[in-house]
Amino acid sequence: MTAQSVRSVPEKRPGVRGERAPAPARRRRRLGPGKRIPYGRVLGPVLILAVWSAASVTGVLDPRLVSPPWTVFDEAWQLTRGQGELQSDFLISARRALTGLGIGVAAGTALAVAAGLSRVGDAVVDGAMQVKRAIPALALIPLMILWLGIGEEMKIVTIALFVLVPVYINTYAALVGIDSRYVELAEVVGLSRWQFLRKIVIPGALPGWFTGLRLGVTGSWLALIVVEQINATSGIGYMMFQAQEYGQTDVILVGLLVYGLFGFVTDAVVRLIERRALSWRQTLGS
Repeated sequence: MTAQSVRSVPEKRPGVRGERAPAPARRRRRLGPGKRIPYGRVLGPVLILAVWSAASVTGVLDPRLVSPPWTVFDEAWQLTRGQGELQSDFLISARRALTGLGIGVAAGTALAVAAGLSRVGDAVVDGAMQVKRAIPALALIPLMILWLGIGEEMKIVTIALFVLVPVYINTYAALVGIDSRYVELAEVVGLSRWQFLRKIVIPGALPGWFTGLRLGVTGSWLALIVVEQINATSGIGYMMFQAQEYGQTDVILVGLLVYGLFGFVTDAVVRLIERRALSWRQTLGS
């Protein structure tokens, strides 16, 4: 083929008739969970309420065994009026749960720091905590009654023991899971002990600590339900126990709703604080 013939060959340009268009770029498939749904965590409780209402209307649920939601809400309204029994019992229960939660979180965090940052602490503390982990906190209630009586001290200490283990386990796991290369880097750049704790240890341990805190919040309310039915004279658990004696299903369900609602709210508050404190992390839940 001569140079003249080469020049006579028309140049192929996009858009010319009879010429294949370039294949469109293949859209990349998203593997993550997608965008966050506003108020998405409320959908679960709303769905439960809808199913409960539908089962009550259709007669699937016997109202003598499980009261309809509107009856429960009306009973809750009646308990808030008059002498305000529901508010009084709720404040007493909340004080017990939050006091035990605070003591358990403080103790669990302190023990985890002692075991996670020191070989001596690890040898002394972790073995004992693993033994405590294997012993259900409810099994200690008879001893708590013998040692502390049946008053408020026994209830708060039992709640604290429920909270202690999950906070310790998760915080300790986060501490010992910090990459040793960060420790070597801190030694190379000459960080002080306080700088090492502030810049490496605390950011590395916070995710595990928040996980333990969320489990501890749940544990505090589980323990509260138990201890408030042991010779209590006030609180949501006492209200439910009295309702059981008289077969008041609606009052029992009011107590369960209060427990569930406060647990849901406290968990949401912890999640919000966690999201703000760990805003530097990029995770699937972000």
